[in-house]
Amino acid sequence: MATTPNVPSSSPVGAEREFENQRDAVSGEPPFTPEPAFRLSFGQAFREAAITAAIVGLLTLFFVAVRSDIAPGGLVLYTRWDLWLTLVAIAFAVRLVLSLALFQRRAAGVAGKASKTTKSVKAKSGLTLGKVLSAVFLVVALVLPFLIQTVLPSSSRYLIDLSILILTYVMLGWGLNIVVGLAGLLDLGYVAFYAVGAYSFALLAINFDLGFWVCLPMAGLFAAMWGIVLGFPVLRLRGDYLAIVTLAFGEIIRVVLLNWGEFTGGPNGLLGIPRPTLFGLDFGRGEGSFSDYFGIPYDSIHRFIFLYYIILALALLTNFVTLRLRKMPVGRAWEALREDEIACRALGINTTNVKLTAFATGAMFGGFAGSFFATRQGFISPESFTFLESAIILAIVVLGGLGSQLGVVFASLVMIGGIELMRNLTFIQDILGNDFDPGRYRMVLFGVAMVAIMVWKPRGLVSSRQPSAVYKERKSIGADMVAQGEGH
Repeated sequence: MATTPNVPSSSPVGAEREFENQRDAVSGEPPFTPEPAFRLSFGQAFREAAITAAIVGLLTLFFVAVRSDIAPGGLVLYTRWDLWLTLVAIAFAVRLVLSLALFQRRAAGVAGKASKTTKSVKAKSGLTLGKVLSAVFLVVALVLPFLIQTVLPSSSRYLIDLSILILTYVMLGWGLNIVVGLAGLLDLGYVAFYAVGAYSFALLAINFDLGFWVCLPMAGLFAAMWGIVLGFPVLRLRGDYLAIVTLAFGEIIRVVLLNWGEFTGGPNGLLGIPRPTLFGLDFGRGEGSFSDYFGIPYDSIHRFIFLYYIILALALLTNFVTLRLRKMPVGRAWEALREDEIACRALGINTTNVKLTAFATGAMFGGFAGSFFATRQGFISPESFTFLESAIILAIVVLGGLGSQLGVVFASLVMIGGIELMRNLTFIQDILGNDFDPGRYRMVLFGVAMVAIMVWKPRGLVSSRQPSAVYKERKSIGADMVAQGEGH
């Protein structure tokens, strides 16, 4: 049997062979360590539930337990200790159940995973959960108006109008996702482009008697131009400084619209914005209308269905363009800028042009959404474009998961649909009594729901990421490996 000659490790060949032997020795599976037996800690769960109940009790003491009202004789104070104790008990029970059923098990699972050697898991080719959900959402969106008319005919107009509102925020979220989720530039004034698109469309349509389809691309171009105007002064800013400047830009646009009364109508806004038409057919009554041309009875729901499909087409266009741009060099430059701006400059990427393209592209889609908002409402005013709108759009992007297109859809359904759902919380009166007014606590309940989502999914509803650029093999990565919109 031939033996391998003993080569000294000081020689180059021996050193290389020794390195290969060491690499082969450590390339196997790490030694298996059994996980410790998991046991529920009722004492810890009870303590956490008591702390949660105490916090809820303190926060709701002067809102629920003690109330004041204006009476003919003066201010009258009355107490509702039974309602307050009911809320505290509900908070205690919910926290106790969550601690026993979720939090302790998840903490044990994280600890068990940390004790093992982590591996990069290859993403399976073919159908994934995200692709299946995207296809399901697309099919549902295409037939939603007719599905609503079939299942809930009495509330069809309200539900279709709510669907239009949700799709508008989906489109705005996808537009802002380019700036925040892909390029990593924290923008707190995105509503400014929304306003520029709305006022551009309204002024062009009113003063020059142009239709919706002619003014729509022009409004997007005007908004993109203002995105470039915003991009130039903030090219050297990052993080919190960039956020402050974009916030100021949004307020400047709103104040200009409010004070330039001769041009924008000032606080009175603009009236008489024309509605969109289908090949010249409007959706009103009389000769030449949509119902008259096709010989069908007039129904106001036809206009809502038409508006629904317009915003659906615009949202799908936004999604398609964003997904295509992510695979192009400019999209990869956005993601590189998000991860490390200094490394981008070292690689020769022109960060100035990258930032300008991100601002301009996101602003263009915001302008499209603004023009649709103007034609849907028929009236616009500066009060429709406050900082709260920017905050809601940014919250949709963050809650959905930075860089996730599907997450924006989920977050829009939760936030916009959830707000509308909380307007009709009459069933809670059956539990807490007829004195409970759900309208007063709608925003409180909505805030609690947002906090619960961020505690449950701190990286967003869709926390996984798929890199656009792949070297040799595609691997799944976590959202904690993605820069959180700071541009460096």
